[in-house]
Amino acid sequence: MKLSANNPDRKSWLNVLHGCDFPIQNIPFGVFITKDDIITIGTRIGEFAIDLSAFHQLGYFNGIPLTDDIFMQDSLNDFIADGRKTWRLVRNRIADVFDNENSTLRDNKKHRDVIIFDVNEVEMLLPIDIGDFTDFYSSKHHAKNVSDIYDLKDGPLENNWLHMPLGLNQRASSVVVSGTPIKRPVGQTLSKNASTPSFGPSQKLDMEVETAFITTAANHFGEPIPVNEAEEYIFGMVLLNDWSSRDVQQWESKPLGPFLSKSFASTISPWIVTLDALEPWRCESPKQEGLLPYLKPEETTNSFDINLNTYLETENGDLNLLSASNFKNIYWTMNQQLAHQTINGCNVRAADLFGSGTISGEDKNSVGSLFELTWNGENPITLKDNTKRTFLNNGDNVILRGYCKNDKVRIGFGKCTGKVIAGIESK
Repeated sequence: MKLSANNPDRKSWLNVLHGCDFPIQNIPFGVFITKDDIITIGTRIGEFAIDLSAFHQLGYFNGIPLTDDIFMQDSLNDFIADGRKTWRLVRNRIADVFDNENSTLRDNKKHRDVIIFDVNEVEMLLPIDIGDFTDFYSSKHHAKNVSDIYDLKDGPLENNWLHMPLGLNQRASSVVVSGTPIKRPVGQTLSKNASTPSFGPSQKLDMEVETAFITTAANHFGEPIPVNEAEEYIFGMVLLNDWSSRDVQQWESKPLGPFLSKSFASTISPWIVTLDALEPWRCESPKQEGLLPYLKPEETTNSFDINLNTYLETENGDLNLLSASNFKNIYWTMNQQLAHQTINGCNVRAADLFGSGTISGEDKNSVGSLFELTWNGENPITLKDNTKRTFLNNGDNVILRGYCKNDKVRIGFGKCTGKVIAGIESK
C-alpha cells in the first residue's frame, strides 16, 4: 500500500510552524483527555490535537473497515491489534483530510470545533496498556563503556554479547507517561570497603537514553517470528528514559542482574511515531559478522537515522545539553531483537514494549547515561549555573528529544520528560 501520508510536498491547512516535530507527514498516535474530560485516541498536527473518535463518528473514515468504538478507548491496544493495513489506511486518510487541497473539514466549523483542540489544552495519557516490557542491551559503545568502568576482565563483548541481543524482563506496571515526577528510589547499597550493605535513598540516580518499539499481536505461543518478517509486526516507536539506580544496581546485580534498581520507573513519550512515518530515514545497520541463521537478515537497511538529544533542566530553568546521540548507534536491530525474543516460542501481543537499551555513540558527547558521562562519578560535569553533577539531584528535570530531518521534512517524537523529586521514606 502506498504511503501517501509521507508525501514530502504535502501541506496542511492547519498552521504548522517550520521545524515542528509534527508536520502532516508524521501523523503519530496517542491518548488524551480533552478539555471536556473525555478520554479519546488522537493524533497531532502542529500544535493541534485531533480527536479521532469524533473524526470517526462524523464519517471521515467512511470506507475503512473500523469498529464503531475503536477510537473510543483509553489505550491504543485494539487499534494496534488491527494490523498494518488498518494503520496505513487510517494514517493516509487523516493526511488526505487535513491536506491543504481538501476543504471538507476545513470549511465545516461545527465539525472542527469537536475534532480539533489546542494541544496545550489536553492532558496526554499513557498511550498503551502494556502487557509485557523487555529491555535490551544493544548499544556496542555502551556495553564497552560499562565493561571498562567496572574493569571487567571477561566483559560482555568477549563472551555472548556479539552473538545475540541480551535483554531482561522489566516491570510494565511502572512505565509512566512523560511529565510524571520520578521519586528518588531507596534500596540496599554496599559502600566501598564496607562488608555489609546499608539502606537508604539512592545516591546514584541516573537516566538512560533509549527508544522503544511497540508490537501488534505477532505470533502464537510456540511459534518464533522470522527475522525477515519481524518489522511487519512493529507498530511504531517512542522515546524511553529507563531510569536506573546505579548504586543499588551494582550491589544487587550479581548473579542475576538488575532488579529493584530498574523497576521503580521508566518514562515514555506520549506520541507513538509509526515506522511508516520513519521510512524516509531508513539507513544501513551496523556491520555484523558470525550471526547464527535465525538472526541473519536478508536486507542491511534495518536501522533509522534518528537524532537523540538529552538535556538536564535545573530548577533555575537552565537547559544543559548532556548528550547528542543517534538511534543508528544500536548494534542489534529491532528486527533481530524481536526475532530473538520469540525464537524460544515466546508469544508477543499487541502493545508489548521493547526498549533498545542505553544508546551511546563513540565519543563522550554521545553517551546515553551520566554513568558513562562522569565515568561512574569520577569526573563530575559542570552545568551552566556552575553546579556540578555526577548523578541526578532532586529538582533536576531530564528531557529527551528525538527527531529525523532532511531538506523538506522533520519528523519528531516531541519530549520525554521526568523531574526528580524527593523519594520514598527509608524504613
